[in-house]
Amino acid sequence: MDENGADAGASGRDDATDPLADEDLYRVLGPDGSPLPDATVPDLSDEQFRAIYRDIVVTRRFDERAVSLQRQGRIGTYAPCAGQEGSAVGSTHALADDDLISYQYREHGAVVVRDLLGEYLPYWMGHESGTEAIADGNVFPLNIGIAAHLPHAVGAAWAFDYQGEDRVVACHFGDGATSEGDFHEAMNFAGVFDTPTLFCCHNNGWAISIPESRQTASDTFAQKAAAYGFEGVRVDGMDPLASYAVTREAAERARGDGGESDGDGGDEEEPRPVLIEFVEYRFGAHTTADDPTAYRDPDDVDPWRALDPLDRMEAFLRETGRIDDEGVTAIHDEADDVVADAIDFAESVEPDPSDMFDHAYAELPPEVRRQRDELLAAVEEHGGEAFVRED
Repeated sequence: MDENGADAGASGRDDATDPLADEDLYRVLGPDGSPLPDATVPDLSDEQFRAIYRDIVVTRRFDERAVSLQRQGRIGTYAPCAGQEGSAVGSTHALADDDLISYQYREHGAVVVRDLLGEYLPYWMGHESGTEAIADGNVFPLNIGIAAHLPHAVGAAWAFDYQGEDRVVACHFGDGATSEGDFHEAMNFAGVFDTPTLFCCHNNGWAISIPESRQTASDTFAQKAAAYGFEGVRVDGMDPLASYAVTREAAERARGDGGESDGDGGDEEEPRPVLIEFVEYRFGAHTTADDPTAYRDPDDVDPWRALDPLDRMEAFLRETGRIDDEGVTAIHDEADDVVADAIDFAESVEPDPSDMFDHAYAELPPEVRRQRDELLAAVEEHGGEAFVRED
């Protein structure tokens, strides 16, 4: 991948309002949604371009509603994704349906693309059925332990390769995960054994309250791949089309359809992992339990709003005649309906008190079994309503 697919200093945008103007990374769209002069727009059908926009709109609407639901006490702590929808949606559209996504906790757009929103939302309400459902759609259940899922993702990719399956694993994580040992172990193993893994690092500027400058002394996160013998590439993660293009090429390389020759004069090429650094910014809090005003100036967010992936994608579609006012309204109306239906479905899930004991141990320890039996006996004696908190 040519990291300068579009020159960071190219004309066609106002550098004064572009926080990535001086960055060396791959881009397709400028802040105004126009393709940059030297950029190559992905070869997609009009329907595919509109599908990317539609999924960004649905993700943004879901994010707004999820934050509201948490404030109302209807779901638990939630990780907002506003500002980062372009990377999750764009990258997932670049994958095959049976490619595996190893999810951190903010890439809700990946779940939207896989059409699993209704089945997924119960997770945030405390039901493990939500993680089971997304696994059925080739999305590993989200992971709260920072970087703990990376070795598992590499192991799954290695298994696909060992079994001769033409599948890759796209593993998402934040920049803070690069400070964990699991990140380095996974990268090293992937590099040594050529696992078909895409390491998707979301550099949104903050690891909760720790800024990028305190996270690493490296110039970029992408360059960390060099230590493990494979390529790292930086991309404007708030540009859905750039995120799509970089992920598509990285997936081809991971499958052995791109990259370096095998050196024997044959047509086959060695599959190689790739580290993708999505440079982006979260508009809101790390989670609904976080107060970002405690560690960043609210004015620092404003320049990044000029790169809003939703606005840029809509402007691109309008400029190229792929959508009009009526089309935009129809997609927003559809997003409202999709999210409303997901909420209705999630709130229809009947809680079972025994569920909280079912997923931690293969065989319950005696003390935990005693606690379960005691709780279930109390529910049986007093009725489930006695344990429901009144509003």
